[in-house]
Amino acid sequence: MTADPVELRRDLAATLDVTDPAWRAAVEAVPRELFLGDSLFRPSGSRWEPVHRERTGADAWLRLVYQDATWVTQVDGVSAADAPGPLGGRPTSSSTLPSLIVRMLELAGLRQGEKVLEIGTGTGYSTAILCHRLGERHVYSVEYDPRLAAVAADRIHAVGYFPTLVTGDGLAGHREAADYDAIIATCAVRHIPPAWLHQVRSGGTITTTISGWMLASGLIRLTVHDDGTATGRFAEDRIGYMLARPHERPPRPTFFQREGETRPTRFDPGILDDWTGQFVAQLAAPSAEFMTTSDGVILVDVATGSQAWTERVGDGWHAHQHGPLRLWNAVEDALAAWRDAGSPGQSDFGMAVDADGTQRVWAGSPDGPSWSLPV
Repeated sequence: MTADPVELRRDLAATLDVTDPAWRAAVEAVPRELFLGDSLFRPSGSRWEPVHRERTGADAWLRLVYQDATWVTQVDGVSAADAPGPLGGRPTSSSTLPSLIVRMLELAGLRQGEKVLEIGTGTGYSTAILCHRLGERHVYSVEYDPRLAAVAADRIHAVGYFPTLVTGDGLAGHREAADYDAIIATCAVRHIPPAWLHQVRSGGTITTTISGWMLASGLIRLTVHDDGTATGRFAEDRIGYMLARPHERPPRPTFFQREGETRPTRFDPGILDDWTGQFVAQLAAPSAEFMTTSDGVILVDVATGSQAWTERVGDGWHAHQHGPLRLWNAVEDALAAWRDAGSPGQSDFGMAVDADGTQRVWAGSPDGPSWSLPV
């Protein structure tokens, strides 16, 4: 049977778990196929394989587009349309799965008539969703990549929406139109940029994903107060966005498995398979990358070159540590504090941006164990 994009949009919208039916109506109205263009990447082992509409067939392509899935559209700055074949590297742009977009917009608590700044236009799909729900004159969107910004603008205009689109560093916001009722980031950040706090009205909100170089993450909605501070709790959602490009990891130091100091571990390294456990580890070692091996885990601090790795010894585990930082000590201390607090889940974590600019994430309660974010 021939695929009907209108029917596919209705089917997709019907699967969304939303409390505000206006978001479902937006998904029904916005043609996702236009924003994905004619090419995308799909994972193929450790590489990204370009997939093209002309080779897939129109019907199969539409069914692919309307899956509730994230489709990568750019890898290390190369678009799927321009890729000569499968690529290695990091995704640098994608069309996020519609259910996550809608979930994030609902979490932000947006209401009709509110002025919103979106950080990360990307393909433009989420921008169009915002325009349908709030009205184009209330939507401002910033994209870092000039080429992505130009393509997204063409597609948003083709659908019939004309919001304010800006090419530049989204971490600087868009001061010219401040104050905003809300800022929503479709990229992750290591900390809340000061410009966002300055450009949101008192009582307004910032909805974003706090992440880091271990790629652990937490979705949070912060409320900005009269004195410029902000507070909020994390949602329970296990989601991740790509880091904003200025917050991306620098090149990793070469890992050398030196002898280092060795001791038995207090925790099985498998605890870092837990979503919240890895988030806690990242809070404790914010400039470290995380890798897994058949023998356990490896932590490499990109700032100092410090290293930690684990290996099984008999029925237990040993940790080796080398360099100026004792990464595994820091991670285990944080995990122990988290366990002592009752191993609270993601929605029991909160965050505060203090008057002096300090940003800290706490577990269980504001008086519980806390960790400062790198700013």
